[in-house]
Amino acid sequence: MYLGLDLGTSSVKAMLIDGDQKVVGVGHAGLTVQRPHPGWSEQAPGDWLHATEEAVAALKTSHPKELAAVKGIGLSGNMHGATLIDAKDRVLRPCILWNDTRSHAEAASLDANPRFRALTGNIVFPGFTAPKLAWVKNNEPETFAKVAKVLLPKDYLRLWLTGEYLSDMSDSAGTSWLDTGKRAWSPELLEATWLTVEQMPGLVEGTDRAGTLRAELAEKWGLGSDVVVAGGAGDNAASACGMGTVAEGQAFVSLGTSGVLFAANGSYLPKPESAVHAFCHALPNTWHQMGVILSATDALNWHSGVTSKSAGELTSELGDALKAPTGVTFLPYLSGERTPHNDAKIRGAFIGLGHESDRVVLTQAVLEGVTFAIRDSLEALKSAGTKIDRVTAIGGGSRSRYWLSSIATALDMPVDIPADGDFGAAFGAARLGLIAATGADPLSVCTAPETAETVEPVRDLTSAYEAAYGRYRALYPAIRGL
Repeated sequence: MYLGLDLGTSSVKAMLIDGDQKVVGVGHAGLTVQRPHPGWSEQAPGDWLHATEEAVAALKTSHPKELAAVKGIGLSGNMHGATLIDAKDRVLRPCILWNDTRSHAEAASLDANPRFRALTGNIVFPGFTAPKLAWVKNNEPETFAKVAKVLLPKDYLRLWLTGEYLSDMSDSAGTSWLDTGKRAWSPELLEATWLTVEQMPGLVEGTDRAGTLRAELAEKWGLGSDVVVAGGAGDNAASACGMGTVAEGQAFVSLGTSGVLFAANGSYLPKPESAVHAFCHALPNTWHQMGVILSATDALNWHSGVTSKSAGELTSELGDALKAPTGVTFLPYLSGERTPHNDAKIRGAFIGLGHESDRVVLTQAVLEGVTFAIRDSLEALKSAGTKIDRVTAIGGGSRSRYWLSSIATALDMPVDIPADGDFGAAFGAARLGLIAATGADPLSVCTAPETAETVEPVRDLTSAYEAAYGRYRALYPAIRGL
C-alpha cells in the first residue's frame, strides 16, 4: 500500500492506493485561510499537522489493515508558501500563501534584476516565495533575523513526518531562488534576498527517497518501520503525475480554486516575458510549462456568494448546450492575475451590463471570463514554443459540461474527460511514494487514465467565441489604469 498526502489550500487529502494503483480509501480534513488585510492570505502551519492527523485518522478508522501495509508516502502541496522556522524548528509567523499579493513591490524590485529571469526562467511574481522573504525583512525585521530555514508548505509537513529538511525540484522551482536549468539553488539569487543556501532545504527529485516516517508517527498510525517518504511535488506537478502528463506534448487544464493550463516538456523552454511558468517537473530530467490564473472556481464561488445560489445551481441553470456569448464580459481578476499580465493590483469587472442581464447571463459571463483567461494562457504557451492539440480536464470545475464545452470552443481543441476516478494531486503523490519505495520506472507508473468522453469544440459558435475573446482581450488595457 502507498499513501498520498496532498496539502491543499482548503483541505488536506490522504489517499491510499495499492500496488496496482487502485484507490483503496480517502480521508479529508478542512483548512481555513486567514485574510487579515486586503491582498493577504495566510495559514498557521500547525493547522496543517492537525488536518493531516485528522485525514490519516479517518483512513485508520475505515481501512486499518490497508493503512498498516503502507510502504511509501508521497507528498503534494500548494506552492510558493513561505514557512519560516527558527533554529529549534519553531514556526516564526503564519505561512504567507501562494495567493498573497502583499509583496508586489518587492517582487517588482527583484524582477528588475535581470539575473532572476535569466536563472529561474520566470518572472518574479508577487506570489512566489523570494519576494515574500524580502517583504518580511522590510516589514518584520525581528522575524527575518530569526529565520533558520525557509520551507514550502509540504516540506514543513515532511519535517514533521521525517525530521528532514528537504524539498523537491518542482516545488522549489516556484521560489525564484532555483536555477531551473541546473536544478540547483542559486547562491546569487539567495544573496539578493539576504539569505544563504544553508537556510534552504536540501534538494531531491520528486521520485527520490527523502526520509523515513518517524517511529512515533508510525506507531500512532499503526504502520511498520522504514516507511519511505518520497521527494513529492508541487500540487500541479503532482496532479500531472496523477494524470500521466509527463511526456512532451501532453497537457491538462485544471479548474480548481486557481486555473492552470499545464504542458509537459522534454526540455527546458523558458520565456519569462510571456508570464508562463517554466518549472522542473517531478520526474528527473523533465520540465513543464504552465499558464496560471488566480481565480477559476474561485470566481464562480464568489458569484455563488453574491447570488446566494450554489455553484451547482448556477451552472445547472445554463444547461449543457453551449450558448453564444451575450455581450456581457467578466474579467476574473478578483485577486490580481499572473498569466499573461503579472498584475497584482488589477481587479475584476463586469462589462456590458443591461436591464436584460439576469443571473443566468452573469453566470454565463463568469464561466466565459475564466475560459478566456485560460485562452490567454494558451496563447502565452504558444509564444513560448509549446504546442498543444488537446487537453484533459481535471478539478472541481470540470464537472460542468457547459464549462468544458466553452473551453473546448475557446481553445479550439478537444477536451478529454478521464474515466471515473480521482487522478489529482493526492493520487500523483501516492504514485511518487510507490516509485520511491519500490524503485519502479516512473514512466511505467505515471500513465494516463482512460478517456471516458471527449468534448469537441462547438463549430457553429467558433466565430462568436472568437469575437467575444477579442472583446475580452481589449478590456484589460482599457481598465488597467483606473
